[in-house]
Amino acid sequence: MPRRNDIVLAAIVVAALGAGLGLWAAGQRGAADVVWAVATAIVLVPLVLGVLRSLLRGDVGVDAIALVAIAGSLVLGEYLAGAIIALMLSGGNALEDYAQGRAGRELRSLIDRAPRLGHRREADRIVEVPVAELARGDVLVVRAGEVVPADGTVAGPGEAVIDTSALTGEPLPVAVAPGGDVLSGTANAGEAFDLVVSRPAEESAYAGVVRLVREAAGQRAPFVRMADRYAIVFLPVTALIAGVAWAASGDPVRALAVFVVATPCPLILAAPIAFVAGLSRSARMGIIVKGGGAIEGLGEARTVLLDKTGTVTAGEPGIARVVPLDGSRPDELLRLAASLDQLSAHVLAEALVHGAEERGLALSPPNGTSEEPGRGIAGKVDGHDVVVGSSGWLEDHGYRGARAASRRLDDGAEVGQAKVLVGIDGSLAGVILMADHVRPDAHGLAQSLRGAGIRHVALVSGDRREIAEEVGALVGADVVYAEQHPADKLDVVRAIRAQEHLRQVVMVGDGINDAPALALADVGIAMGAQGATVSSETADVVIVVDRVDRVVDAVRIGRRSLAIARQSVVAGLALSVGAMFVAAFGYLPPVAGALFQEVIDVAVILNALRALR
Repeated sequence: MPRRNDIVLAAIVVAALGAGLGLWAAGQRGAADVVWAVATAIVLVPLVLGVLRSLLRGDVGVDAIALVAIAGSLVLGEYLAGAIIALMLSGGNALEDYAQGRAGRELRSLIDRAPRLGHRREADRIVEVPVAELARGDVLVVRAGEVVPADGTVAGPGEAVIDTSALTGEPLPVAVAPGGDVLSGTANAGEAFDLVVSRPAEESAYAGVVRLVREAAGQRAPFVRMADRYAIVFLPVTALIAGVAWAASGDPVRALAVFVVATPCPLILAAPIAFVAGLSRSARMGIIVKGGGAIEGLGEARTVLLDKTGTVTAGEPGIARVVPLDGSRPDELLRLAASLDQLSAHVLAEALVHGAEERGLALSPPNGTSEEPGRGIAGKVDGHDVVVGSSGWLEDHGYRGARAASRRLDDGAEVGQAKVLVGIDGSLAGVILMADHVRPDAHGLAQSLRGAGIRHVALVSGDRREIAEEVGALVGADVVYAEQHPADKLDVVRAIRAQEHLRQVVMVGDGINDAPALALADVGIAMGAQGATVSSETADVVIVVDRVDRVVDAVRIGRRSLAIARQSVVAGLALSVGAMFVAAFGYLPPVAGALFQEVIDVAVILNALRALR
């Protein structure tokens, strides 16, 4: 039932209760009964429809007990008791809907980012055409900064510099030589280049990610209310006690009284209120949880899967180390390189300049510069001839041995790091290693998660194995899954969910490539500090502060909220069961039983609100 309808129903019942009590006090008891009966009947209609829908699905939920109690009160003339139960039911449903919140699986961000137009070469002109019209063999011009509209191969005039982070999560741009493959959804981080289309848009990599998200969202089992799970046992027990009471006394009102006190207020109220409290507690810590189902999922989580880039790492390149090769001082080597790179728009150049500034180095203005996008830049700094860029760029400028120096670094701990070579006055001065750094709050993250009750922590990355394993060791992960594409990450989630002792599965990620796994996991957590992305649209939980250790806080809040909800349910049901026996022996008539249930409600609410602390 939509939340708006539940609120309206609750308001109608409150008004009817107030009006009926006023009429009753004025001696108009018949009119009061009519008002209460009408309000009860208004709530009964959607309740009957809801229970019938559940029965058609093969489910018997907690609302079946309330249906018997409300219908019985109308049949036996216990209108005030019926109105009280109707208020509890409609108010509880509204509260549960509020707790569940809006946990939509919108793909708006993903779809908005999808390219809609391509620039196709036709004879001696370039024509803008919809991507749906692109066919194999078409030659496109991909302009600087544009999202690649279709899968294809680079046709020149030189290397293409591609930002693949949207699909792979890898923050460092890659140079793709003519003839190399480029996937749709990636972005041109360099100069314009020609692309020969190899697959139409509907078969592209980006379209595949969209399909994966939709399929994964459809495969996940729906959230089953805690109330309905307890009702499987509670409903037959209630029916048995009510039947025995009626048979022994011959009075159907006793059976009604049993159903009235059995109307599971604790079941309907306890979990939603505890979960709402958990939602509020999370929000104060910068953790936006999209509903009570997500809070419960966090509370039952046993496995956490962590994406690497942008999740446990910063997602941006930074200076890892400066390696002098000719005796140059590291700071002076970095200062000259960064000074020259001030005029370069390359991602690594910008990171290098920021890194030098953070080290307090005074940069000088360069002059006489020349640059080939994606390869390097040359110029003068403080009277020195400086060349910065790839090994091929330096060798083109007469720095022999640049490629060999770069390969030597591939044999050590620097494997997988981007290498910026620096030549000064004709001598190969050194190499600046650029890497994506692990967040300070990610060190020992797995240990903190185990302290919060998680059994299994794994790193799932699209990056190369040697890089992923190094990061996994720093995080403390039990297992590292490397070189994982979006479909591979789905397989990891499925495989772990198939192991009973490792359910429920929480997936933590930040990019488009994580969206399918976030949708399929029992709980998806998106790192959303950088703004709205498809991952934050798909996820159940969005962390809006730039701290991955908030994942631990989210799990702890889920654990506490779920524990408090269960405590409230058990205590409330114990009181209800005791009251059922009292009603069965005729000492608790329906109206008194309904009021007693409200006392139980207050106790349950007060206990559930402890989740705020």
